[in-house]
Amino acid sequence: MAVQVLIRRKIVKSKVKEVAPLMVELRSLARSQPGYMSSESLKCIDPAEDEDYLIRSTWQSLDDWKQWLQSEKRSAVQKKIDELTQQKTEYKVYEALVGGIFPK
Repeated sequence: MAVQVLIRRKIVKSKVKEVAPLMVELRSLARSQPGYMSSESLKCIDPAEDEDYLIRSTWQSLDDWKQWLQSEKRSAVQKKIDELTQQKTEYKVYEALVGGIFPK
């Protein structure tokens, strides 16, 4: 079953131009990973001054996501992002509720 991964980052305005290419690089690397399906990047606009960024990433399985999460390529780029933002990136994994019924 496919999983949705929500990745949350706080990026101050002064660092956005430095972090943006790294986020693009991560997406590019992820696209070549087994199980990657799609992703989109979102910026919080309400409240407007919020520095929250959210990436929604879809993977064919939790195992596919975990393989990517633990990969050396991803970790190297992620380390650069965390150093620039001086924040720890947050990850949460979700599965769909089929027909509004909780899975077993």
